[in-house]
Amino acid sequence: MGGNRTRTLDHSRAPLLDALAEHRRLDRYGFTPPGHRQGRGTDPRTVDVIGASAFASDVLAVAGLDDRKSRGGFLKDAERLMADAVGAEHAFFSTCGSSLSVKTAMMAVAGGGQGDGLLVARDSHKSIVAGLVFAGVTPHWITPRWDENLHLSHPPSPEQVRHAWEAHPDAAGALIVSPSPHGTCADIEAIAAICHERGKPLIVDEAWGAHLPFHDGLPTWAMDADADLCVVSVHKMGTGFEQGSVFHLQGDLVDPARLSACADLLMTTSPNVLVYSALDGWRRQMVEHGTRQLGAALELARRTRDRIEAIPGLRVVEDDLLGREASHDLDLLQVLVDVTALGANGYQCADWLRAHCHLDVGLSDHRRILATLSLADDEASTSRLIEALTALSKTEFPEPHPVRVPAADDLSLDSVTSPRDAFFGPVEDVPAAHAAGRIAAEQITPYPPGVPVVVPGERLNSEVVEYLRSGLRAGMVVPDPADPGLETFRVTAS
Repeated sequence: MGGNRTRTLDHSRAPLLDALAEHRRLDRYGFTPPGHRQGRGTDPRTVDVIGASAFASDVLAVAGLDDRKSRGGFLKDAERLMADAVGAEHAFFSTCGSSLSVKTAMMAVAGGGQGDGLLVARDSHKSIVAGLVFAGVTPHWITPRWDENLHLSHPPSPEQVRHAWEAHPDAAGALIVSPSPHGTCADIEAIAAICHERGKPLIVDEAWGAHLPFHDGLPTWAMDADADLCVVSVHKMGTGFEQGSVFHLQGDLVDPARLSACADLLMTTSPNVLVYSALDGWRRQMVEHGTRQLGAALELARRTRDRIEAIPGLRVVEDDLLGREASHDLDLLQVLVDVTALGANGYQCADWLRAHCHLDVGLSDHRRILATLSLADDEASTSRLIEALTALSKTEFPEPHPVRVPAADDLSLDSVTSPRDAFFGPVEDVPAAHAAGRIAAEQITPYPPGVPVVVPGERLNSEVVEYLRSGLRAGMVVPDPADPGLETFRVTAS
């Protein structure tokens, strides 16, 4: 349906924004947190950088923006409008990012011993692995389709999901990631149908897809494809603040009261009204202007892709991301650029662009960089990107350190024990030379995109150990292991 969605509520309203404006108009004063009292007590040097308006809008959500009994219902009203805007039955706001939202979804579906674990795509974000550890859920991994030529994974196919159900018919549900950080998308409709044949819910980590409901030229939005529960990060592809996330629900396979209760277990009791209000304002913006703004962004992305493709030594990765053995669809706002013909790796190129052009890219690896476009971009910002990439193409780089990427079979580690048991059990640190054959007690995650190469409970092999260590030498960022230099690996105690 995209931008042509039928809506039943008045979307010219923004309940949270209106309440915040009224709070400021009345000059309310609270002898409550936050202690800065709308910036009155903040160091002027801090205000000069962050801005007085930000502090003036940082108010307590309950007994502040709303009264002590939340009788204004501003948050609930804003969530109803969000659900109506995208065609979901329920929407829940989170100020803790999709990292919290996806944990909530997992707990609601599979927490507390519901079913025999959860089918989980192995290309999941580290927040999903954290959810497995936190909730004690056993993952039954759906292996992504590894592309030996591109050295990246495509989302799982419907056939892979069906095979996973056949192997684990008592699982509580399935969880996939779509879009991926590269913009590649799964066939959600077919996967949902396979789950529903068994009366089981499908969770979609759609963190990179908050914009999808608002334009027909974008990949299919999870709710339109009959998913039961999906999580979106409005700060990624929308216009919300960092940490702004929404999880959407439809159908009767997940209890909304249980989902809300699980969110309450994890959610901060001091939510940021600025984050809530920006979610509310983004929803109104999308309903009123999303089709036009996203349409312009897609046209800009097409022109930008053509301009990058014309730069010597650069190749925009597009056609080979799609097809029967690859991804089902692609968000063209994610512009993936292969830089290997420059004689450099993506880490070197990302560092050069930041140092010399003051530009940051969203992702870099041993072969590519990724520029994420949004509705905020225009000819000026993309021309700046083109100028920077043109200068990059004329730069001589030292020969990059080789990254030893394993074959698909070697990259898929065997799960030996549950992530929770491995993480919380007795551990020891062993030298890298002795790590192969041991069971990992930590996750190890090249970042971005934040997909763990190693999950607690998996048996390490020499190929993955060398891949990570060679990647680190080449410029890979690996923020989460106990030893950031990967001289040692944390494993379960023998």
